[in-house]
Amino acid sequence: MATMQKLRAYQGPALFSYGFRPFFLFGAIYAGATVSLWLAVFAGHVSLPSAFTPRDWHVHEMLFGYVSAVIAGFLLTAVPNWTGRLPIQGVPLAILFATWLAGRLAVTFSGFIGWEVALAVDAAFLTLLAGAAAREIVAGRKWNNLMVVGIISLLAIVNIAFHVEAHLGGVAEYSARLGVGLVVTLVCVIGGRIVPSFTRNWLARREPGRLPVPFGRFDAITMVVGVCAMIAWVAAPANRFVAAALGVAGLLHLVRLARWAGHRTVSDRLVLILHVAYAFVPAGFLLTALAAVDLVAPSAGIHAWTGGAIGSMTIAVMTRASLGHTGQALSASVATQLVYASIVVAALARICAALEPSHAIPLLMVAGVAWAGAFLGFAVVYAPLLCRARKF
Repeated sequence: MATMQKLRAYQGPALFSYGFRPFFLFGAIYAGATVSLWLAVFAGHVSLPSAFTPRDWHVHEMLFGYVSAVIAGFLLTAVPNWTGRLPIQGVPLAILFATWLAGRLAVTFSGFIGWEVALAVDAAFLTLLAGAAAREIVAGRKWNNLMVVGIISLLAIVNIAFHVEAHLGGVAEYSARLGVGLVVTLVCVIGGRIVPSFTRNWLARREPGRLPVPFGRFDAITMVVGVCAMIAWVAAPANRFVAAALGVAGLLHLVRLARWAGHRTVSDRLVLILHVAYAFVPAGFLLTALAAVDLVAPSAGIHAWTGGAIGSMTIAVMTRASLGHTGQALSASVATQLVYASIVVAALARICAALEPSHAIPLLMVAGVAWAGAFLGFAVVYAPLLCRARKF
């Protein structure tokens, strides 16, 4: 009750009253805008003033730009629920958001300001985010949630490594794969919490039937095998033993998903999209396993993870959290369903572009336009909710 009273007492801009508001809104805008810019760069119409190669700029700003913003929005919203403490809001939240924005500008214009300055500015955001979240979790004595902070801290270290490797080696290969692996692991951790939980809650209000299997030993084994397989993939992406490990991990994650009774959620798109998003996790493992033995292009599995699992899961989390924390009904409107359809089309088109090189260019265009449509569509539909104060 005291926390709720403090929330009501907040008198600042609604946009900075809760972490999900600025980071979901501008993270989505940035995701759509950067891919639109990337299409122009890819076509040779635009050159970037970045110290990174165009490919590295694209990878970095997806992993450490848009994804980091969505992670921040989720974490700053989830931590108060975990701890019962007041959320970070007002000036501290605005400073955190400004730090994220400064990082985006620094990376893009690093060709002018120098890679060392860009690194220092960019590294500040994830470092501050991990510290702020850890402080709240420790103060609330919710020790089991420190694992998520640990992953964010590792992501901050990998971000630094990305800058250094790109400068010293010309291209960030290892740190790019490590960044993908860490974010996919975060999707598996968070997805393992919210997908079965939200599915169970929705199914329990309807006719009896099979419910998601709770987290157990099988889930723990699946997570360990998946993490080990991705570590091996980071070190040696083209190796038969790595391919076998990735294949086993993919099958285990496929079974894990099947245990969550997703087929019973077709009538509720807000729940169904969570299962669709997680389905790209095993798809990524299996396609990357095939790539490790040179049967498909490596980008097929990578984009199943990034465009599919990460892209779809971030959209799913942003829509659900935005509705729930602004006091709206938890149902997917027609506009929201179009956003879901766009992100799935984007992921499938990008995977197919890797699998069908002869049709790569038109498929890449479809993927880019659909991706931009999904995230910019989210921004247009949800901006009124994110910028307007909640009525208690």
